[in-house]
Amino acid sequence: MEKRWVFNENIEQEKVEELSHLLTIDKSLAEILVQRGIKTFEQAKYFFRPQLAHLHDPFLMKDMETAVERIEKAIELKQSILIYGDYDVDGTTAVALAYQFFRNFTSHIDFYIPDRHTEGYGISTQGIDYAHANEVDLIIALDCGIRSNDKIDYANNLGIDFIICDHHLPSDEIPKAVAVLDPKRVDCEYPFKELSGCGIGFKLAQAYCTFKDLPDELYEQYFDLCMVSIAADIVPIVDENRVLAYYGLKKLNENPSTGLKSLMQIAGKTDNYSIMDVVFMLAPRINAAGRMGHANEAVKMLLSEEDFIADEQSSLINLQNTERKSFDQNITLEALAIIEQDEVLMNRKTTVVFQESWNKGVIGIVASRLTEKYYRPTIVLTESNGNYTGSARSVVGYDLYEALVECSDLLIQFGGHKYAAGLTISPENLPLFSERFEQVVSKSIDPALLIPEINIDTTVDFTQINAKFFRILNQMAPFGPQNMAPIFTTHEVILVGTPQIVGTNHLKINVKQQNSTIFEAIGFNLGEFEKLLKPNQAFSICYTIEENNWRDKKRLQLNIKGIKIEE
Repeated sequence: MEKRWVFNENIEQEKVEELSHLLTIDKSLAEILVQRGIKTFEQAKYFFRPQLAHLHDPFLMKDMETAVERIEKAIELKQSILIYGDYDVDGTTAVALAYQFFRNFTSHIDFYIPDRHTEGYGISTQGIDYAHANEVDLIIALDCGIRSNDKIDYANNLGIDFIICDHHLPSDEIPKAVAVLDPKRVDCEYPFKELSGCGIGFKLAQAYCTFKDLPDELYEQYFDLCMVSIAADIVPIVDENRVLAYYGLKKLNENPSTGLKSLMQIAGKTDNYSIMDVVFMLAPRINAAGRMGHANEAVKMLLSEEDFIADEQSSLINLQNTERKSFDQNITLEALAIIEQDEVLMNRKTTVVFQESWNKGVIGIVASRLTEKYYRPTIVLTESNGNYTGSARSVVGYDLYEALVECSDLLIQFGGHKYAAGLTISPENLPLFSERFEQVVSKSIDPALLIPEINIDTTVDFTQINAKFFRILNQMAPFGPQNMAPIFTTHEVILVGTPQIVGTNHLKINVKQQNSTIFEAIGFNLGEFEKLLKPNQAFSICYTIEENNWRDKKRLQLNIKGIKIEE
């Protein structure tokens, strides 16, 4: 698929020169920093050296003091507390963190994760009924609840108090809970708005330790859980999230919790984890529990303190992940067949596909795969409780949620954000919805957004890339949203030797510029260029720089994202 190479043209050259001189670093690296808002020595120091002192005061968050006082009252009176959270990675890590932390102070505590298939996302009536039947006095909800006004009212009527710890956008009316912790509240002055759900739970634990004058180690031991949630929930890795991710990776690689250590072993990698490793190796396994069975199994794994229990739980969710992969691969193939056999669907600017037998737990993954394949807003639906329920995914730059708002009269319910959403629709409305969604997107999307883009940070010559260059580049990690691994472009590149295809369709080549050293390079899913690259023919590449560690030998390798053959 064709990709647009997008260059940043608003470069403050004076700032680049100044920062390059102040830090004694390559100008291309200084350019990347300036593009990311780092323009002074102090800002660079703050960025390159994350410190625990950079964590914000948790009591700056609206309702934090009220939340801590209510929890302290529950502990003192031996009231029953229920930790309630969503079934995804963010929710399960948040539940594990809060349950494990507050279990230090009370034995009257339990946790509850809703069943994805029978209860759906968020606070459920079934969950509140469970709490009522078990004489729960206080529910601490994590990664959900900010829009559950009616459910909170229901709990209030049953005499159950709620503390909501959420990071999603609230509606105009805040639920009538005892305390609502959400930096995205318009009346919340907390300085960082992009914490994960588990991050809010972390701040609650930090606040409780401050309130009780307890050692910081009591909450700092959960850095690894917090980092896993940040990686999996794709929140911006800047400001406080950068500090949490930095110390979380440090803990994961040096002293992980028993459950995560077991999961790392079963994933086949036990050290040197990056954010991307967490995203692709740990997060899918944790998510699989809620997709294929019940997310309680993931929480049990995260809470494990004995190796044999952790190993047992990790093996279980690993099997579920294997099953999940089989399901989503088969459903993806079925969805592709539906689209490719329908000329109308093939020529649309949207994809809406339905099959009543598809597994509800994996349709979000399938929607992502179809979006990758056709690069257009996509909705995948299946049957659930007599209605059709689905997951929606968007392309970079297009607000999917606003498109669904335009179709809301045809939906039973929907929720989500710019790039991902969930929806439920009556069967009789599906044909009309499919047409309306196509019309709305066709009218509102910039055609350029239907071509995937590669955002290139800066242009370099191969002569600039050396051990010092890579060492400084590495210090920009952890990489993630709003601080992605820099993508470089180099022109007048020539082939050395013969291209190879490795794996299914991956291109392996050696490249150089005139008078430069030779670099090994890998281009995943770029096998079509094997026949197009000719000896002595110049071409351009865009790429990230990695370290390849093979048989204890480390060398720099280029991970090619795109190739342009020069005329």
